[in-house]
Amino acid sequence: MPLVCLVHNDLKFLRSLLAHYRGIGATRFIFVDDGSTDGTLEFLRLQTDVDIWVSDVRYKDARRGRLWREKLFATYGKDRWYLNIDSDEYLVYQDYALKPLQQLLNRLELQGVRRLSAPMIDMYPPGPVSEFPFQGMDNSMPWEIASCFDGDGYVLERTKRFLSLSGGARHRKFGSEVELMKYPLIYWDDDCSLGTTIHKPLPYSRNFFPISAALLHFKFFSDYKEKTTEAVADKQYFAGASEYQKILNMVSKNGDVDFVYGATLTYGGPEELARQGFIRSVWT
Repeated sequence: MPLVCLVHNDLKFLRSLLAHYRGIGATRFIFVDDGSTDGTLEFLRLQTDVDIWVSDVRYKDARRGRLWREKLFATYGKDRWYLNIDSDEYLVYQDYALKPLQQLLNRLELQGVRRLSAPMIDMYPPGPVSEFPFQGMDNSMPWEIASCFDGDGYVLERTKRFLSLSGGARHRKFGSEVELMKYPLIYWDDDCSLGTTIHKPLPYSRNFFPISAALLHFKFFSDYKEKTTEAVADKQYFAGASEYQKILNMVSKNGDVDFVYGATLTYGGPEELARQGFIRSVWT
């Protein structure tokens, strides 16, 4: 099972990211590096199961990375499954510790499914973010530090193209309008395209399988001010990094951010997510 991932100064995630996805059955890691300067490339070059690609085109000009992903799918071969993620996203599904990806794929294929929908769940620490570092220098997983997430305030809407999900911690705190639904496990064939956004891949008819997995999404550790400032200055993200600018404006005003509120939940694994209604079991 090949995994495609884009990286830019993401060294702190790489040790845990590789450990997590190796543990659930990824067999080849295909990284596109977008001009990292923090040691990301040097670390990846030491990994025997990693292929590294670089480009003289930046992320924004590669249609926010979609051209890179589609080129890699063509290069590594069509008519096969891919894991398709960002460097701060960790896929979880019920019983993943016991039932690795190949069993999941077998289950999906029995049901005629070619794409697994999984919402991003914005994770955050249990207090002021500046007090919770994550450096990724040992075997710690990011959810051991950023262990919390919003328990309410989400809006799920079925459109003609996909299942649209909004809400979460960034929406509550910053008014962010980002789309949370993604499709990290995708069968790529001649009919597929990432279209105008990775959140609504083509053909649209494949985007409606019940939500049976989640992407734990990590943007908020003690270095978030530095990372947000860098993203705003780099202007590689959608609309000139406007969502990052919202975060920076709030931080500049308040000095720090604490996401904890009355409905905050503590992550207890995908089985707990299923009991809480965030995902369903793919096995039943």
